[in-house]
Amino acid sequence: MARAPKKSPPRGFRKLLLSAAVVAVSITLLVTALVLLHLDRDVQRRFAAVQWVLPAQVYAAPLEIYPGAPLSLAELRDQLDRLGYSSVSVLSGPGTYAEAHSMLDIQTRPFAFWDGAQPSARIMVRGSGKSIASIKDLTSGASLPLVRFDPQLIGSIYPGKSGQDRVLVRLGETPPLLAKALVAVEDRDFYTNVGISFRGILRAALANVASGRIVQGASTLTQQLVKNLFLTDQRTFSRKIREAAMAVLLERHVTKDQILEAYLNEVYLGQDGPRAIRGFGLASQFYFNKPLSELQPNQIALLVGMVKGPSYYNPRRNPKRALARRNVVLQVLEAQGLLKPEQARLQMAEPLGIDNNGTGGPERYPAFIDLVKKQMQGQYSEQDLTLEGLRVFTTLDTEVQQALETRITKGLPGIEKAHRMTIGTLEGAGVVTSVGNGEVLGMVGGRMVHFDGFNRALDTERQIGSLAKPFLYLTAFSDPAHYNPVTPLSNQPVSVKMPNGTMWSPRNFERNDVGGVVPAYVALARSMNIPTVSLGLQVGVKNVVRTFARAGFSNVPDLPSIFLGAIDMSPLEVAQVYSTLAGGGFYTPLQAIRDVVTQDGQPLRRYPLKIQQTLPAGPVYQTVWAMENVLRFGTGRWAQSVLPPGTVLAGKTGTTDANRDSWFAGFGANRVAVIWVGRDDNQPTHLQGATGALRIWAPLMRDLRVQSLDTTPPPTVTDQLVDVTTGLKADAGCPDTITVPFISGYEPQQYAPCANAAHSVVPGWLRHLFE
Repeated sequence: MARAPKKSPPRGFRKLLLSAAVVAVSITLLVTALVLLHLDRDVQRRFAAVQWVLPAQVYAAPLEIYPGAPLSLAELRDQLDRLGYSSVSVLSGPGTYAEAHSMLDIQTRPFAFWDGAQPSARIMVRGSGKSIASIKDLTSGASLPLVRFDPQLIGSIYPGKSGQDRVLVRLGETPPLLAKALVAVEDRDFYTNVGISFRGILRAALANVASGRIVQGASTLTQQLVKNLFLTDQRTFSRKIREAAMAVLLERHVTKDQILEAYLNEVYLGQDGPRAIRGFGLASQFYFNKPLSELQPNQIALLVGMVKGPSYYNPRRNPKRALARRNVVLQVLEAQGLLKPEQARLQMAEPLGIDNNGTGGPERYPAFIDLVKKQMQGQYSEQDLTLEGLRVFTTLDTEVQQALETRITKGLPGIEKAHRMTIGTLEGAGVVTSVGNGEVLGMVGGRMVHFDGFNRALDTERQIGSLAKPFLYLTAFSDPAHYNPVTPLSNQPVSVKMPNGTMWSPRNFERNDVGGVVPAYVALARSMNIPTVSLGLQVGVKNVVRTFARAGFSNVPDLPSIFLGAIDMSPLEVAQVYSTLAGGGFYTPLQAIRDVVTQDGQPLRRYPLKIQQTLPAGPVYQTVWAMENVLRFGTGRWAQSVLPPGTVLAGKTGTTDANRDSWFAGFGANRVAVIWVGRDDNQPTHLQGATGALRIWAPLMRDLRVQSLDTTPPPTVTDQLVDVTTGLKADAGCPDTITVPFISGYEPQQYAPCANAAHSVVPGWLRHLFE
């Protein structure tokens, strides 16, 4: 049977269908137009409002050299290497040096200091043994009295939430090869496409179809920038469409160079713990310890190659993979005519050249950065510190810091081995300050010196033990009518009733060392507990508390146990009070910051020197003299086997109950150093100050070439030769004498029995004490 023909839809229905389609398309176009208009305005507004996260950049103190400076050429070269200067045969630009016999030719970097901009200079430095002989300007031939180098970037204060860190760069200030290499590798059609690349889309589609999976993307540089600035990393079709649309719209309103400059500052190039390395400016510092402008083609190629996968091509974790990727980029540059074949071959032969000094980034000194943050709290808002690009100039001396780190990282395992401990049992911390101006020169918060964790130098508070004793003796010497360094102190057992009703009976470390009397300076040098407590009970707890406060620490309990150091302090707080002793009684608050300026160099805050005499010069001198004897014959005498012969330093050992904490604090004419050794679980270490902390302190002071103390007494002090046995005035007739400092007018007037002087008279009570 024949099938009936199909009836066509009525013409009216077809017309209605067509009208509906037209309306749908029109609505779609209208909605699309409205969406694009909204996106267009949004792109314009958001790009114009882009505020780079610019963390405060923190700098070390600049290296300064001058004729006569105690710095050998080898040490100067090491300092230049630490600053990222390149050794070359002939000076080739800022940040380079050339070495010849007994001289260094150096081209310094330009730098904007807090007191003005300093241009690059070409200089010649001649050495003479362990010092600088002369400095000459190679351009003018003039002799130079002082040269200041650009300071080392040592860290940044970045926002904890986003963790972004960057060093902002301008396109015109970058090496020309960088932008060309980026375009050649990431977006060859960048200067001709409209924000998206149809050729790239087709190429990626074919590659993905051929492999059966996504193996290639087609994002242009503009699309990558849009994603980084405005979108998330979520991989969805709708996000990709939005990204493409926003890229096209962005291209309508800004120039290619503006897009490229923004990309250079925004691209993600690695991770340093919680800190995201953003932009080529910071990446250059992080991986090579150099400004971006000084990078060689092979270094530029490595950074450009890392854009594809910063973690996958991380040169520290995956050096072989990173090297292969770098060489691929160099081959692309050769193929594009950006490098000559011979140049490309030489660059591919170069090693990665990654700076592995410390953690390999500017965040090398986390303990010191902690101190900087603490001292800036309350003066600047979180936004100021993390967004405004402030430049913070600090007091950190990288040479001192390096010496402190070396001594702690080497010293702790050595102590553990000597005492048969498991490696890793002990922790340590250290602080080094300057004498007179209160500058913190170095700080280490633990044996993992580059670990940004618990800072024991700043945040741990442990009992200080015998480190407290000098302040008790200083209190006594401040009453010269009754006390001086040779005042005989009772060494008879003593018991003290504490506020809680218990009896406290201190004992000497040498349990059988009891009885008789001992001169005050000997009791301090040998860190004897019984004579010290006897003296403390005479001078009074409150007076000792007052002495600590004048030295710079007020949180001292009003208890007799403070005589033996039942005071909780951090190494930095100990450094503060010992700095006051080292300064002759002048108190200067310890400071880690010198100046703060804005991103464009405008000064925000100066940190002037604050100094005040809070302790009397004469008694301080007597106390320091007694502390010198700690190292001569007392508990710190081991240091003499390490320090250069004739070095005169002062210091004190500290050991707490059950040998939980080992301390040593001491100083020379220009440096104060405090070392703590202990356990984080506060268990006994079986170490004394002399067998623990001193083993780090003494080599450190040797490495720092600390200057000997000036033994010239102040005007209020008179040196007097006395008989060691009686403490009375002596002359050539006495076989055993010592020169002792007395407050003028209070020196002994009577001669000892051994003296030749006819009027030698010994009081009966004194003769009885020494029988």
